Amino acid sequence: MYRKVKLIIKLILLHLVAINLHETSAQADLISIAKTELNRAMESLKKEQLPPYFISLNITETYTITLTSSFGNLRNENENRRRILDIDLRVGDYQFDNTHIIRGEAFSFGRYSEIIELPIENNPEAIKIAIWNAINQEYKSAVERYQKALTNQAVKVREEDTSADFSKENPIKYIGKPLQIKIDKNYWINRIKGLSAHFKGNDWLYSGNVRFSFEINDKYFISSEGSELYWPETSTRISINSYTKADDGMTLPLYKSYFAFHPDNLPKDELIQQDIYKMIKLLSELRKAPLAEPYSGPAILSGEAAGVFFHEIFGHRVEGHREKDPNQSQTFKNQVGTKILPEFINVIFDPTLRKIGNHELSGFYPYDDEGVKAQKVVSVEKGIFKNFLMSRSPIADFPKSNGHGRKEPGYKAVSRQSNLIVEAVEKVPVEKLRELLREECKKQNKPYGLFFDVVQGGFTFTGRTIPNAFNVDPIIVYKVYLDGRPDELVRGVDLIGTPLATFANILKAGDDLGVFNGICGAESGGVPVAAVSPSLLVSLIEVQRKQKSQAKPPILPAPTTKGIQ
Repeated sequence: MYRKVKLIIKLILLHLVAINLHETSAQADLISIAKTELNRAMESLKKEQLPPYFISLNITETYTITLTSSFGNLRNENENRRRILDIDLRVGDYQFDNTHIIRGEAFSFGRYSEIIELPIENNPEAIKIAIWNAINQEYKSAVERYQKALTNQAVKVREEDTSADFSKENPIKYIGKPLQIKIDKNYWINRIKGLSAHFKGNDWLYSGNVRFSFEINDKYFISSEGSELYWPETSTRISINSYTKADDGMTLPLYKSYFAFHPDNLPKDELIQQDIYKMIKLLSELRKAPLAEPYSGPAILSGEAAGVFFHEIFGHRVEGHREKDPNQSQTFKNQVGTKILPEFINVIFDPTLRKIGNHELSGFYPYDDEGVKAQKVVSVEKGIFKNFLMSRSPIADFPKSNGHGRKEPGYKAVSRQSNLIVEAVEKVPVEKLRELLREECKKQNKPYGLFFDVVQGGFTFTGRTIPNAFNVDPIIVYKVYLDGRPDELVRGVDLIGTPLATFANILKAGDDLGVFNGICGAESGGVPVAAVSPSLLVSLIEVQRKQKSQAKPPILPAPTTKGIQ
């Protein structure tokens, strides 16, 4: 009997191994097909007057499921699988090629390309034809742009940054293991329907949505330098959102998202249900909350708010390609080795970090979209600026990539953020920050300070033609009174300012940690990022009134949601 059981186990194991070998073989087959056509193109185009010196193929095979429920009913169901091809083809040489900045051109980096769809089956002939056609088109565009770049250089003044257009990096070969994650759609449909039903019964709510999304990105990178890479990336999210209107017409949205790499690691329904009830209560209070007046004075940023704050006012300004573009303000171009933050603050970007504490970080990835291994970058150490985020587009004194060339399929890669970590070497108990806030208000003769609890994002201007400022969008803000009155919820504020002035105002950091997982949109499309920070006390922050709708609340009463099935 023992020998029989042992034989059965061996057969099962052999079967599993065979499946894994087959899965890995599928990835190797696609790489082989793409590599064959890439090499053929390089060899054929050698005969041209301007042959390419570099070609890379990015293939992203994406499988997505998105389910949305509203007030207990399924509103949207979408399942999609596609393969997208992106090509980086360069003529000229590493020093000067067709990607060279054309001064006067509106968008120098991260240009959008037409989406190129590949067959989702590994049919060699069909895939090769698609790649052949795409390389032909890309080559013609590259030659045309190269000629424009040469002409532009000849008629313009000498460039400030004469570094190369493309860095030389060591080729990498790595074939990762494919992931097999099965999603039970019926289970998730029932689950989000049950969760969104908790919004029912409040006829002053204009929406009550719960959304589930799951995505696997199988990423391939093959280059003429010899890189051959395959790795999978996953993400899954549940998001809850609702909005209402105040009597003065102001739209009041609230939103919360939960991120994990695997659906099993998402929060349990009990936690999400509690957050839905908190959201409904907050929306009810926001409808009656007073409008905040313009304010300049001390404030506390929660950890999550501080993380988004740093992402907007700092992170985008250390993306290396901006230092090369003459249209950009280049805030930190000459700041290397200069103190820009308090000595107790470090700022790190670490795409190799999958998790911090109990929080998974959506800015994790093993390789960037230019085939370079992800690397930890210490950007600020003890308040001193040290390093930029680099793609394969060098800048003065930074000739190599540090694994931050990123893009959404359909765009050209540029340097982008990953996991932003604000570290405080010196901390105080987070509860003490309120006491310190009141003390700072007393010094400045202010009747109250502000506490920014939750922000939903923001934007920043980094160009030279407009004021170099930021605007962060808080959605939950409280007045903290000097006389000890309870905190007062207010609405309708935007957090504004300029980066260097704001950095100088950070006084203390708490001993807590807030995490924001989101999607950042910029020149190379939307990429997943995370921002992690302790709560921060700042001596001076400025808010302005938010633009609001002039439309009245609905005249027709809402239908009751209690009976909707």
